[in-house]
Amino acid sequence: MPPRHVAVLSRSFSAHPQLRSELLARCPGARFNDSGRTLAGDDLVRFLAGADAAVVALEKLDAPTLARLPDLQTIGKYGVGLDNVDLAACQRQGIRVGWTGGVNRRSVAELTIAFMIDALRHVVRSNREILAGQFRQIQGRQLSGRTVGVVGCGHVGKEVVRLLRAFDCRVLVHDLAPDPAFCAETGAEPSALDPLLAASDVVTLHLPLTPATRLLFDGTRLARMRPGAVLVNTARGGIVDEPALAVALAEGRLGAAAFDVFLPEPPVDRSLVDLPNFIATGHIGGSSAEAVLAMGRAAIEGLFNAVDALDHLPPYLRDEQAT
Repeated sequence: MPPRHVAVLSRSFSAHPQLRSELLARCPGARFNDSGRTLAGDDLVRFLAGADAAVVALEKLDAPTLARLPDLQTIGKYGVGLDNVDLAACQRQGIRVGWTGGVNRRSVAELTIAFMIDALRHVVRSNREILAGQFRQIQGRQLSGRTVGVVGCGHVGKEVVRLLRAFDCRVLVHDLAPDPAFCAETGAEPSALDPLLAASDVVTLHLPLTPATRLLFDGTRLARMRPGAVLVNTARGGIVDEPALAVALAEGRLGAAAFDVFLPEPPVDRSLVDLPNFIATGHIGGSSAEAVLAMGRAAIEGLFNAVDALDHLPPYLRDEQAT
């Protein structure tokens, strides 16, 4: 049954004239978040009150919030992460979820490559120094020929591997669901996590945030990385222990890090973001014009082809979420 009363939480979707027009053509009367704010708590519940369908970006829909939304039947996910939606609670409440993985993969992958080059060549650091009145040549390293470890080889991870082929890198990949055919096609080498960390000049993360990946890169695991290595995170905040990373960067054990995601967002602890060998952006990985349009259209389709919430999880996570 098509949705009757659609509420769009996403600010990005709401501000996009073409997406608004395309949604209204299929769901007349849809209402949009034009407040300029990310809604949460009571504000979010008030906005969704009476809606049987919602377009959700990064807004948190946990079990207590969902319990206050008895009319909600369908969620269309704008973006690729599902960690902000309690899928088990959706399943219990009979809320179906429409989600398409990988729709922003090229956008995120291109930012990932930009981060690697930036961190190795000190682009941001040189810019900061010039703005501060200092002009000097900083010696960096080429991405070409480096060993790159890709942790998480799903949609985005695979796209990063494909782009790295142009740089003649040795690519190591670690994933809980290995894909031998993809590795054979691209020349990537499957690897256990710790050997990958020890061998890689650059480590890039492309994992979902789950109980198993939360703080996966704690102080102990960061210490297993190659001295002087670069860490890139365009996946999710919470996978890396940010205070531990700040120490590793400040002490020079790691050469640099570049993050597009934090926990919380925006980051409140300046000890990491103020370091000269740390590059920070504001969750812009999926914010190319092309990706925004693709994510919005996928969210619209998700309102019409939603499935049981837990169907979006791989089998190794499905039983865990259902309990």
